[in-house]
Amino acid sequence: MLKRIVTLLVAFPAAALLVTLAIANRHTVTMVLDPFNPETPIVSLALPFYVYLFCAAILGVIFGGFATWMSQGQYRRQARSRGAEVRRWQAEAERLAHERDARVAKRGSELPAPADRAAA
Repeated sequence: MLKRIVTLLVAFPAAALLVTLAIANRHTVTMVLDPFNPETPIVSLALPFYVYLFCAAILGVIFGGFATWMSQGQYRRQARSRGAEVRRWQAEAERLAHERDARVAKRGSELPAPADRAAA
């Protein structure tokens, strides 16, 4: 419940900010993709300015996430190797427990029955 409240407290102001930004920057801007002839461009794109802002923000999030993911590769690799080591040690512990249980069962079957002990 608390997580949902915090999400709403962050989401509503962020949405209000984005809507305000879009309304304030709704005029059309032409982006010229022809650096050699900007007066009569071959390739240009005319969109509202907020579209460019949103695209820049989305690309920033994507590239930032990718950079973070790449920089944390060493920690993921270390976690994988330690996980494999944990599984190896757990298998060894289970094997030793089975050997111990087999030895205890064997030793228990070698002891004389309680009635045989009383007769001896």
